[in-house]
Amino acid sequence: MIRLNSRSPVPDHLRGAILALGNFDGFHRGHQAVVGEAIRRAREQGRPAIVATFDPHPVRFFDPEAEPFRLTTLDQREEFFAAAGADAMLVIGFDTDIANMSAQSWVVDGLHQHLGAAGVVTGEDFTFGKARSGNPQVLRELGAPLGLEAVTVGPVHDDTGPISSSRIREALKAGETETATALLTRPFAIRGVVQHGDKVGRTIGFPTANLPLDTYLRPRFGVYAVTGRIIGEDRLLQGAANIGIRPQFDPPKELLEPYFFDFSEDLYGREIEVAFHHFLRPEAKFASLDALIEQMRKDCDRARALLSPQG
Repeated sequence: MIRLNSRSPVPDHLRGAILALGNFDGFHRGHQAVVGEAIRRAREQGRPAIVATFDPHPVRFFDPEAEPFRLTTLDQREEFFAAAGADAMLVIGFDTDIANMSAQSWVVDGLHQHLGAAGVVTGEDFTFGKARSGNPQVLRELGAPLGLEAVTVGPVHDDTGPISSSRIREALKAGETETATALLTRPFAIRGVVQHGDKVGRTIGFPTANLPLDTYLRPRFGVYAVTGRIIGEDRLLQGAANIGIRPQFDPPKELLEPYFFDFSEDLYGREIEVAFHHFLRPEAKFASLDALIEQMRKDCDRARALLSPQG
């Protein structure tokens, strides 16, 4: 998988590509349909397939104070796009210049001249250009004279309605991990580099790996049954994790703290990914450290049962 930057020239062998264009944060079932159609058309026509995504997200550009909402990082999206069969990921750096581009400039100067795209696939609700002046119809009208084919893919539905990133965020904020997993086709996962903490967990028999939450959406704070993997390795670890502000300890600090069962290796400075499978309970402050330890034992027993093949 090649990672391209929108500010740099596109390599000659990737010009003439079919481009999937969208935010694709989460890469849920609806996003997978758009990207899948672009890849299908590219293979059918003997062309490269490129997936374009925005970073930062336009919402973050227009509202820097917005609460964290990201479902994936660029690295995670790159892995998803590669697994889907794309040849490259194009990162569009959303800045003032991009925000002020007209819809016509987007198509003529950007997609046609700069990228050399032969076709573009979007969702039906995709907008682009200054003040969202462009939409799939505008894309078709501006692209046709240039030989740029524009195709839209309708929303993917389940029994509740259209699948969207908003629905996934709502589910995660409610602790409904199973719903989020069904919409994403995989568990929501947070990736980061393990930091040094206060090491309290070691003293009570539950050594945890401390991960910052960064720009990720904050799911419902509490304790979860999780799996973890060390980036670059194939092992899958099982465990229980607390995400939140740690009300038992001062000062409050937002952290993800997974405890992996039957695991004692040093993870400091290593990049890991923690996937959320089941919500166990909300965060709580206990009357004593002994009461907390007893509850943690119960949490781990329940997590083990839920994560077992029979769970």
